[in-house]
Amino acid sequence: MADVTRRLFLRHLRGTPTNWVRLHVAGRVRREGTGQSFWYRPLTAVLSEVPVDDRELPLLFHARTGDFADITVQATVTYRVADPALAAARLDFSVDPRTGRARSRPLDQVATLLAELAQQPALDLLARVPLAEALTTVAPVREAVSAALGAEPRLADIGVAVVSARVVAVRPEPELERALQTPTREAVQVQADRATYARRAQAVEQERGIAENELQNKIELARREQQLVEQHGANARRRAELDAAAELASAHGKAERETVANTAAADRARVLATAEAEKERLLAAGAADKERTLALAKAETVRAVGAAEAEAEAAKLATYAELPPAVLQALTVRELAGQLPPIGQLTVTPDLLADLLGRLTGPTGAVDR
Repeated sequence: MADVTRRLFLRHLRGTPTNWVRLHVAGRVRREGTGQSFWYRPLTAVLSEVPVDDRELPLLFHARTGDFADITVQATVTYRVADPALAAARLDFSVDPRTGRARSRPLDQVATLLAELAQQPALDLLARVPLAEALTTVAPVREAVSAALGAEPRLADIGVAVVSARVVAVRPEPELERALQTPTREAVQVQADRATYARRAQAVEQERGIAENELQNKIELARREQQLVEQHGANARRRAELDAAAELASAHGKAERETVANTAAADRARVLATAEAEKERLLAAGAADKERTLALAKAETVRAVGAAEAEAEAAKLATYAELPPAVLQALTVRELAGQLPPIGQLTVTPDLLADLLGRLTGPTGAVDR
């Protein structure tokens, strides 16, 4: 269907490549063809739109064969409008100029006409052949339908051309179809039974072969088991001989290892004893040297300390010999004061001070007098 667009009081039509459009204005053809696009006034315009693409028409109808069996024929007819101008003149392909919608359904008329024209030759042909031939030969039906549609003048009068006609299937009624399938089904079943029997016979033969193989396998296993027992005995004897030889070699090796170990232990003990004695000797010599060195150092220290004390005492006495007696008395008092306990508080009276001054100045005054 073409697209119609509204602009104020005008309409614009845009067609497609598969639609043939004709525009009449005042009884005159202004535009026609496929893929049209134009403006028009809906009040004065008359539009026709004819589809020119190929269309498929499926058909399904019943027929009767020469032996009065009902069958169903399924076919498909492909057609197109070869002369759209003639079709628009013979059929109503007009569209509403305001909305672009079709006012009628002319293609339904074409489909009805094609269905009737296609059924008639098929019915005539199937009525003259038996059921078996009708079911197995579809080509004559297709050729008859194609020839009848191609030579039909009523299709040429409305501008319709048939592209092809195909017969998809010819089938009998379900009950009749099952009856016709029975011989084939039975034959297939016979073949299946024959195959089953053959398979069973083959299975029996295979079972016999399997039993013979099992017997041969048992005989072979018994023979190999005997060989295995003999081989086990030989292996046991060989293992005993190898074990005895290994034990003898192990005893010799153990004795040699013990001898070497004893010798090594004795050597190690002797070396350790010698090293221990040497160590003790060295330790004793070092201790003696240490004691001797310490004694000498101590004696030297005592001697040096005694000499220093003697020299200090001699120097002190020499110093005291040169001092006057009063100074010696003062030093004596200071030394004595240093030996006395600490005195927290001392009270000096005049009597004590006069006596002390008298003692300190007494000898001097006597000398002055």
